[in-house]
Amino acid sequence: MIDRYTRPEMGALWTLENKFRVWLEVELAVCEAWHSLGVIDAEAMAEIRAKADFDLDRILTIEETTRHDVIAFLTAVEEKVGPAARFIHLGCTSSDIVDTANGVLLKRAGEILVKDFERLLSVLKTMAQAHKGQLCMGRTHGIHAEPTSYGLKFTGFYAEFSRHLERIKAAVAGVAVGKISGAVGTYAALDPDVERIACGILGLAVDPISTQIVQRDRHAAFFTALAVAAGGVERLCVELRHLQRTEVLEVEEGFAKGQKGSSAMPHKKNPISAENLTGLSRLVRTNSLAAMENQALWHERDISHSSVERVIMPDSTILMNYTVNRLCGLLERLRFNAHNIERNLKASFGLFYSQRVLLALVEKGLARQEAYVLVQKVAMKCWDEQLQFPDEVRKAPDITAHLSQKVLDAVFDPGYYLRHEDMIFDRVYGD
Repeated sequence: MIDRYTRPEMGALWTLENKFRVWLEVELAVCEAWHSLGVIDAEAMAEIRAKADFDLDRILTIEETTRHDVIAFLTAVEEKVGPAARFIHLGCTSSDIVDTANGVLLKRAGEILVKDFERLLSVLKTMAQAHKGQLCMGRTHGIHAEPTSYGLKFTGFYAEFSRHLERIKAAVAGVAVGKISGAVGTYAALDPDVERIACGILGLAVDPISTQIVQRDRHAAFFTALAVAAGGVERLCVELRHLQRTEVLEVEEGFAKGQKGSSAMPHKKNPISAENLTGLSRLVRTNSLAAMENQALWHERDISHSSVERVIMPDSTILMNYTVNRLCGLLERLRFNAHNIERNLKASFGLFYSQRVLLALVEKGLARQEAYVLVQKVAMKCWDEQLQFPDEVRKAPDITAHLSQKVLDAVFDPGYYLRHEDMIFDRVYGD
């Protein structure tokens, strides 16, 4: 899933070549740590720095024999470095390199995703401000409820995605750790200072206690944060899909010149981006389940998690990167149909004023249930006979006995529904 919506750096991050490059970064950081502790002399360290490299095809050729990717990688590097290579991987086990490199990769992927979500928040805020005060019908159960505004709709999504961003930031911090603690994590063949120095070079925190691996609750939290954010993407896309139904048609996705909606029906303009993003969000959520299944490994470790992570690490981060950027494009090209927004407000005969009438009667001293029955009687008549609710209320003697025409004029003021819109904007955006 790499195309115009995917940041190039995200795709490049997960290539096989780059995976081994990051492994080499880790091996070199460990060597630098040993050098600073006096174990690797200056001459050998200079040779390692100058010559440490690999040829990808050579690694793959060696792996056909070893059936062990880390050994194949080390062998290919050793061939380049020569005698000084005896210091590479000193005291380490494979997971020291793989898990620490995964910490680097996930941190870098997470930093890209943070920028993506910051872009999405900017788009949502711009849309909210552009459509502030644009009254529209609010719906519960898919049924007309009371008016809201498109400004508030997008502000609600802005607030939600702000929470998603904070969860992702926390998850990135949680997974951006390294471990250079050796087999089963006891430092038996290592100095803990090697871990401290190497992780510092790599920009990672030190896992306070690891076994042979970094424990996978960290990774589960990372992929779960992406999954929850994907749920937010789907919620927004479901909203957009409903709003694009022919019977509603308050918004439309951009439709490019020459674009086709159906092989059979030339008139079709379908919400394909929102539908695509709905499906991709399901994939991201599915991968989070695999990440949680990786938590329970045998004793100090097994490798049942490894095959899973080779799929979900690139797939989930690339999918999330693609999804957020495509969602931004969808929102930026979204078209609003003011005529249909107004038409839909009026389509339910002004019945959305029912609570206002109810509360006005209660304020005049009627028992709530008594007032409810009076208002519901008029409302049901309007539903059945397609009559305008404000007109019928003004003609209902049981109601006008308590509410004057002046009071009813105030009750039927649509501006009332947005009287706290500024306060909500201030509370969410703080500016």
